Amino acid sequence: MWIAFFILGIAAVLAGIVYMMFKISGLPVIFKMCKRKRGLSLFFSLLIIIVFLVVMGYLTSPINSAVIFLHILLCTLIISLIGRIMKAVLKIPLAKGAPVIISVVFCAVYLLTAYYLCKNVWQKNYSLHTNKEIGTLRVAFFADSHMGTTFDGAGFEKELRKIEGASPDILLIPGDFVDDDTTREDMESACRALGSFKCKYGVYYAYGNHDRGYNPDSEKPFTEKDLVRELEANNVTILKDDSVLIDDRFYIVGREDASRPSRADINTLLSGLDTNKYIIVMDHQPNDYDAEASSAADLVLSGHTHGGQLFPITYLGELMGANDNTYGYERHNNTDFIVTSGISDWAVIFKSGTKSEYVIVDVE
Repeated sequence: MWIAFFILGIAAVLAGIVYMMFKISGLPVIFKMCKRKRGLSLFFSLLIIIVFLVVMGYLTSPINSAVIFLHILLCTLIISLIGRIMKAVLKIPLAKGAPVIISVVFCAVYLLTAYYLCKNVWQKNYSLHTNKEIGTLRVAFFADSHMGTTFDGAGFEKELRKIEGASPDILLIPGDFVDDDTTREDMESACRALGSFKCKYGVYYAYGNHDRGYNPDSEKPFTEKDLVRELEANNVTILKDDSVLIDDRFYIVGREDASRPSRADINTLLSGLDTNKYIIVMDHQPNDYDAEASSAADLVLSGHTHGGQLFPITYLGELMGANDNTYGYERHNNTDFIVTSGISDWAVIFKSGTKSEYVIVDVE
């Protein structure tokens, strides 16, 4: 699926370059500068686009450069359509080149706001009630740190100190702690930060779809074994289709990522657990709600969706049936489900319609 999106993205950029060449060449200042020669103005417009993409790629990354360009392209298309409607219905034409100028200004404000929402991290709170005897429990969790995208290891430690300030009893990490682009230095630094995290019951981690990487280990700065070694050396408990009973009060269950064919189904995973005790499940991808709602799970924590990341693709995962929920809280049968927008992002440094967060869940 992601390969198809990648190919479509490249095709959209290439088609967009051709479209924007004609739009930019129509700007009066460009046309006049090129002595009203159409071919020269088109060449100059192409040069402007290439320089823009290269500069944005240097300042951000090639992926983010494409994201910025596609936003300007989409905005230009919409404003051009509005201009045609205004001309046909109201007999009020837009000034020549206005769609490009308006799009660039609008996207600059829009994407700077989206960058701010992605780079900064907020605390999100939920309060849940259970009939099980658990007393009071404060759970902190975050997902999708994708170490190195919006903060390095030192930046991650600053976010951890904020989470620590909320005085949680336990810290859970349901996946995508690192990815293919994470450096060994950032991975090790982030693991050390987790090792210094202070809470009553410690830190627990379950795999996401990016943690093992999509490239062969020889192409990565570190292997899965390196990651496991650093996590365990810093007292992080890794739960891979496994569970642990804590303080004889509640269970933490970590599911393998849904991308792994060998992962256990939820009922097999929970069989043998004392269902009189509260059961918290970490499942990176929120796409097994029916089975989990029919199981003994009391609370399921997920990430993966990044809160929909960018408008207008926000709910594309749900519409395509890839996810059961994009963001927030839902209750099915007797099971509570929470999907976080993530504390960071994979590759793209913009969030619109959502923002980066860590989550505090009070259960009583």
